[in-house]
Amino acid sequence: MADPSAHPVRAAWHGARAQLRRGWHILLTRGPSKFQFWLIALLIGIAAGFAALLFRKGIEALERLAYGTKDPTRLHTHIIDLEWYWIILAPTLGGLLVGLVLNRYTSDGRARSVSDVIEGAALRDGRVERRAGFASAIAAMITLGTGGSSGREGPVVHIAGLISGWVSRRINADGITGRDLLGCAVAAAVSASFNAPIAGALFALEVILRHFAVHAFAPIVIASVAGTVINRLEFGDVTEFVLPTATVLEFYAELPAFLLLGLVCGVVATVLMRSIFFAEDMGDWIQNRLHLPRWLRPAIAGVALGVMALGFPHIIGVGYETTSAALTGKLVLHEAIVFAMLKVAAVSVTLGGRMGGGVFSPSLMLGALTGLAFGLIATAIFPEVSGAHTLYALAGMGAVAAAVLGAPISTTLIVFELTGDWQTGLAVMVAVSTSTALASRMVKRSFFLTQLARRGVHLAAGPHAYLLSIQSVKSLMRTPQHPKAAPEDACWKLIEDGVYVDVGATLEAAMPIFDRAGVLYVPVVSLAGDGAAPELRGALFHVDALKAHNRALAAVSEEEHS
Repeated sequence: MADPSAHPVRAAWHGARAQLRRGWHILLTRGPSKFQFWLIALLIGIAAGFAALLFRKGIEALERLAYGTKDPTRLHTHIIDLEWYWIILAPTLGGLLVGLVLNRYTSDGRARSVSDVIEGAALRDGRVERRAGFASAIAAMITLGTGGSSGREGPVVHIAGLISGWVSRRINADGITGRDLLGCAVAAAVSASFNAPIAGALFALEVILRHFAVHAFAPIVIASVAGTVINRLEFGDVTEFVLPTATVLEFYAELPAFLLLGLVCGVVATVLMRSIFFAEDMGDWIQNRLHLPRWLRPAIAGVALGVMALGFPHIIGVGYETTSAALTGKLVLHEAIVFAMLKVAAVSVTLGGRMGGGVFSPSLMLGALTGLAFGLIATAIFPEVSGAHTLYALAGMGAVAAAVLGAPISTTLIVFELTGDWQTGLAVMVAVSTSTALASRMVKRSFFLTQLARRGVHLAAGPHAYLLSIQSVKSLMRTPQHPKAAPEDACWKLIEDGVYVDVGATLEAAMPIFDRAGVLYVPVVSLAGDGAAPELRGALFHVDALKAHNRALAAVSEEEHS
């Protein structure tokens, strides 16, 4: 057989293949170098950008199909002329499809969103659920395309998590790399959704990773810029909302009004969040009380939305048409107040009914309406020291959104990037600071962290608390064969006194036992149930638990400060 190296081209080809195989092997075994990681971040940014773009296009296509509109950006105006039965039927059928999808492909019938991505970053090395994630993306697209009153940012963030998780599994990424890749994908998805590269990068750091480590900044920015380029190739370099004229702040005399606006927006944001949680609890209670199947719950929510939309079609969909009307001052006082109240109800019905979607776009709309109403009142009372009332709508939009997301930095920037108005920084920053300060004390720091806390995942307290929930007792216990095992007789004595921990538990359950019992070790048992005697599996020593927890805290601190 001829030697492949005899031909120069063939030799070069075989050499290139060998180098690629070697490079892939090194990538899998040693992890990516800095240059490789930045290249991967760029590719993930492009993929997440296209995913966000396709998701948006899919929603618009469904809106055209469901409502027959030629311009989805003016959906509310178009709905007014539709027959009443179709206004009810569209979200009802959409809810039914959502229920069937989520019932078939998720374990609990719940659509995944931003809170699940935050949990994946903190507890699962940057990975999210694949099967439930894909189902949630489809459900959210159906929800938003058929009139659900929620936002598209939550689903695109989770889609980004699916993309980064696939890459992390392919290259066998460790926890730090997996989280950084997740941040890259989220930044690209957010920037592609809103044409907001700065806010997209900071959203990934502030909300998802929840730190501003230097090592993560460069690749996340690269991915965010890539996502923005995808958006601008399709839509051009235009802002999401177009303001008629530049807004002007009347020197510093008006700043106290924006402090007060921030407090009002903090209360409004809290009302929105608690209304959603109340709707979820009521939905669970009704579902259990009437023994309704899971797949029917979103359809019932769709009926309720359709009935509300008969009188107030602005509640349908993402709501950018109404948000734009508020920012440009096209609504009067009573319209702004009524629309804000109904939007809270509609979002609560949508998310409480498990139809899918996010809360960012609804919080923008609610904030713009709140700010406009406040501005109309403030400028009427103090006309001599007031600027345009639309400035209050802009500040209110940022203030409510920041309080809901628990992200004052990225939300402030995204308001600027969505509107292109950078001259009102003081007003927006003042309102955002007071709204987040108030709302974070009325919930567990943000909507997403409160969602997780309601599921028993306590990330708001910080790594010293949530790391306990991922460290298993079984991995740290000393078995009876251990050279320094606990005396078996002493273990049984403690078990008789009720001092023991299950072998399947975590340090979250074990550490309080040490504090309560004041012992050096706790017996670890297997509980058979039905009154059967427990089986002694070993003992968890307090010193071993503390050492493991300190190592985990040190690793987190190193990651956050590297």
